[in-house]
Amino acid sequence: MTSRDPAFRCATTSTQRDEPAGGTASNVRAFLLIEHPGPWGVNALRDARLPDGLGESVLRAGASARVRPLLVRRPDRSAHPEGIRVFAAFAHPSRPWVETTVLPDPHQLLDLDLTALGAGRSPGLSPYDGTLLCVCTHGRHDACCAERGRPVAAALAVARAEDTWEVSHIGGDRFAGNMLVLPQGLYYGRLDPESALTVADRHAAGELELDHLRGRSSYAMPVQFAEIALRRELGEARMDAVRLVSRRREGDITDAVFRVAGSEWHVRVHTTRGTDTFQLTCRATRDNPTSLHKLVAITTSG
Repeated sequence: MTSRDPAFRCATTSTQRDEPAGGTASNVRAFLLIEHPGPWGVNALRDARLPDGLGESVLRAGASARVRPLLVRRPDRSAHPEGIRVFAAFAHPSRPWVETTVLPDPHQLLDLDLTALGAGRSPGLSPYDGTLLCVCTHGRHDACCAERGRPVAAALAVARAEDTWEVSHIGGDRFAGNMLVLPQGLYYGRLDPESALTVADRHAAGELELDHLRGRSSYAMPVQFAEIALRRELGEARMDAVRLVSRRREGDITDAVFRVAGSEWHVRVHTTRGTDTFQLTCRATRDNPTSLHKLVAITTSG
């Protein structure tokens, strides 16, 4: 099939070839979520109906500050009556945080201190102690995100209305339905309504749902894979029970050291580019290889 085939679905073919989802989360620490009920277009910030080229300006400012801007909206497309709701989140692996405000004028987006946010410092908004369940439903970017994401967002909106947002493209379309949980920066994939509710319930209890976890965005992809492999080995799902101590990469080999209950665990991962190529998104015009992570060893120094 080619990208011109309207029946092609990247998430279906990824599942059919049993592609592992662990170690595939986008590597991002700083996020700026901007409320915009839509429509979003193919490229959300550029194509959304923001005034005066504002979307392009926010993208440039975000890239300079190493902040990822995303659009969010409520599943019912309602808007904040007083302006644009904004969230600034920093996915530190052990001290994540999120702040929020409402901007009366969208041009005030350019006044936000994204340099501070990108460096892990407060941009001066109000602390927010809630969880953000951000489900990708960006159908103009990829059909799978809409078809698989919208039922997930709808189910979560019933169970956890305050926490639930639809979000623009976050990466990994072929793992739809995708959800980004902030402020921790946890990416989950291949969700349906039932499994998404399980993820939300376990997160509220301070646990990870390992069967759908793609990775922690504050880690490089091989380290994401290493954390998931170690948690599976130990049967450890508690969110704060596994801490990264160090990581070192030489060529295709990543050595990650984690601390768990006073012991240090060494996880070695081999990462290569696959020799086979695939159409990785519904809109892709060419085939590409995927990264392949392989667990080499898990050892402990006690």
